[in-house]
Formats: sequence, structure tokens, C-alpha cells
Amino acid sequence: MKIALIIPRNSSADEKSFYDLKFVSTFLLSKKSFSYLLAVPALAALTPSEHEVRVFDENIEDIDYEWAPDLAGITVRTMFAKRAYSISENFRKRGVRTVLGGIHPSMCTEEALQHCDTVVIGEAEEIWQKLLADAQNDNLNRIYKAEKTVDLTAFPVPDRSTLSGDKYLANIIQTTKGCPFHCEFCSVHAFDGQRIRNKTIDQVLEEIRKVSGAVAGYKKKSIFFADDNIIANKKFARELFIALKPYKINWSCQASINIAKENELLALMKESGCGAILIGLESISEKNLSCMDKGINRKHDFTEAIKKIQSYGILVQGSFILGYDFDTRASFDELINFTDDARLLMPLINILTPFPGTKLFTRLEKEGRIIHKDWSKYDAKNVVFSPSLLTPEELFGEHRRVIRHIYSYDSIYNKLKYYWDIDFWKHSNEKDPIKFKYRLLFAFRLFTLLFSFNLKRSWFILKILPKVFLKRVRISTVLTLMAYNDYAYSS
Repeated sequence: MKIALIIPRNSSADEKSFYDLKFVSTFLLSKKSFSYLLAVPALAALTPSEHEVRVFDENIEDIDYEWAPDLAGITVRTMFAKRAYSISENFRKRGVRTVLGGIHPSMCTEEALQHCDTVVIGEAEEIWQKLLADAQNDNLNRIYKAEKTVDLTAFPVPDRSTLSGDKYLANIIQTTKGCPFHCEFCSVHAFDGQRIRNKTIDQVLEEIRKVSGAVAGYKKKSIFFADDNIIANKKFARELFIALKPYKINWSCQASINIAKENELLALMKESGCGAILIGLESISEKNLSCMDKGINRKHDFTEAIKKIQSYGILVQGSFILGYDFDTRASFDELINFTDDARLLMPLINILTPFPGTKLFTRLEKEGRIIHKDWSKYDAKNVVFSPSLLTPEELFGEHRRVIRHIYSYDSIYNKLKYYWDIDFWKHSNEKDPIKFKYRLLFAFRLFTLLFSFNLKRSWFILKILPKVFLKRVRISTVLTLMAYNDYAYSS
């Protein structure tokens, strides 16, 4: 069979979003997207070689509807659902059978079935080959459901050879699935389960060799580990970090805040090339953290934890949610002051979004607080529910105010000054994936932005350029922060 595997874009893709880092590429003189969704290369690896597979990622390319597949598989997240349904219906009009899978169809199965031939509920590893056999025999079921969580050691590493690899800025690898926590707003534990499952170290190293060498057909040194919590299994994490050392990669990850108490792990992470950790801090309000069921965060002093982690030369990127039940306008002033005082350089500031499958969605729907189900607006920058102590319009405006302060050029400069004063990037620059010739190219990009009729930007560039050439700050960091400023002030 001919099989199309598709990653949809958000139906509002012309809008800028922290969740679609493609906007960063306008500052990097590149047409590359940040990265891809792992579901597609995972399915490609599971597909028997007798089939012909083509991948279409709408974030970097158009779907070739003239290439007529026998089956189209579409991976669906909630914010992409509207677009995924449109793609599916377009294929069906051409007589192509379609399969929808991923977290959104798993949580909204009856809705998804209205737009496709088949829905996969849960993880596809133990389902995909049976589904393909049934499709080949014209005997597709309407629903294929995973009866259990899969053994990650029993399946091949994702096959990225079908991706347009040179059009992505970074690679993604996942070593672990499952999350022991049960945060109200999160659907990870509902989809992946709470039991921690790991690949083997050899599997992970095989993936690293493939994405950073000739096997993949392109070469990148930057990797994002997409585990929801890379230290969920501390024994495995320790073995992984030791095994990563010889590969000299530059990597980042997500982890829970209790990483701040793991001195050995932090040292190993730094030694093996970790440059940044994304930590879900979520809120500085004790009441909100309690409401979220985010008990682990209540046990830590955020400021001290950030200081401890960054003492190892690892940048902390905290993420926050605006709009929980105890948030007021004063709460956002407190958040602004906290990010300034903690010198958080690239925090992600999201509007609370009740995704289907979460306890939050169930609660807000029961309380009659869900405003609509236009999934394209479920992107963490639109308000789709009625907040408790604010109007939707007030929450939207406060979100804009917060990100405009955090990503103002004055705020960025003041924080960067702190980092180069302590020579934060001294050692990380030894593994900076941006080579000298690209530093010159990006420096040229700064010069072009210097004359872009934005006085604040021009003044910022003039102040920052000497530090860039002295390698006191990463040029990729500067350009990314400038892109965030552009996002904040144009949203």
C-alpha cells in the first residue's frame, strides 16, 4: 500500500505562538520549523517495508493531494484537531481511507469518528501493523484501542528517514513515558499512564547516533529530550547521563522541580551537555498549586531551586499558567516581580487551557465554565473558559501585559547582563552548536535588524553586540529572545 503520514499545522498557523516556534526562524535567517511530532517517525518505523510511506508535515510543506495513497494516517493534538479533520475529509473526498490517532481522538473518539474512517485510541505500537493488515484486506475497523501501555523496549527506534530532516532546527528523542503525578490540568497521566516506562540505554544511544550522523542523512548536535520528566526514574536517568558524555551533544529537557535536590544528577547532566531544563513551576500561588494538585511544587522554594540548578550552568526555563481559580490582577504583578527577581530568562507564560481528557476539563464543563470547543483556540494563548475572579477579556489582556513586560528589551537586557556578569555561558559555549561561520551569519542578521526602524530593538542590538563577539552570551539565545519580543508585541 501507499501510506501518507501527516502532521497538521494549526488552522490558525498564520498567527504567532509559543507552541509553534517557527516564528523564531524569521530571526534565524531560516525557513526551518523548530521540530516535528514523534508519532509520525514512530509509525514509520512500525510500517513493514513492503509499503511505500510519505510524510507530510504542514509546518514545513504542503500536502501533495495528487499523490494518491491507499491510507492516510493523521496524528492529532487538540489545537490541531480542526485542521486534522479538514485534511481527513479532503482525503476521503478523493476515496482515500483515513485514520486519526493521538491524544485528541483518544479523548474525543465519537467526535473524531465523524471525520474519518478509523480512530486509534491510545498508543499505536501494538495496533498499527494489525490496522495495516486489515486495511490491505479492505476490513478496517472503526476503532482500534490499545488495551495496555506498551513496553518501550519491544519496538524499534523511530524512523526519521522519511522526514525532511534538514528543515528542522532540532531533533526530539523520548526515553521515558508515564508520569507519577496527577496534575488537574494535564492529560499525560490519562494518556500515557502513571507507571514510568523506559527504553533501554542502547535504544536511546542508537537514536542519538542516527540523528547526529550520516544514517539520518543530516546532522544536528542539538537534541530535546521530550520526556515529561527526565528524572522520573532516577537510576535510569543517572545511567543515561553517563552514557551521553562521549557523544558531546548539546541537549535540553523537561524535569520536575525536585531536580534541584539531586546534586549528582545535576553534575552529570552538565557534564553530558545539558544546557537548559524546562520546569513546570505553573504558579507562585500556594492556593493555585493546591487547586492544580501540584503538591510537589509546594515543597520547594522556587527562587532557591532556580539558583541551585543554574549554579551548575544549566539554564532554567520555567513555565507558568495564568487564569487558575485564585488568580487576580495582583497575582500577575507578583509573577512579573518573581520572574525579574529570579532572572528567569525565557519563561513560557501560558493561559490556562482545559484540554479534553483532563480533570480540569471535566470540572469546568460540570461548572458550565467552558465557553466553546473551537479546538484551534485551545492553544494556551486564547481564553476558552470563564475564569473565577476575572473576565475572559481581563485574563487575555493580563496575559498580554505579562509577556510584554517579560520580553521587553529592557527586561531581556537586564537579565542577560546578570548572566554575562557571572559568565554563565563560559563553559556551555564550548559545546555551542553554532559554529563560527554561522556566528558571522547571525551577526549579520543582527546588523540587518539594527536598521529595521525599531529604536528599542536597535538600541538593544548595539548594547548586546560586544558581548556576542566576546562569547559572553549565545547568539542563538539573543535571537530567540528577540523573536519572543516580536511575538509578545505583535500578539
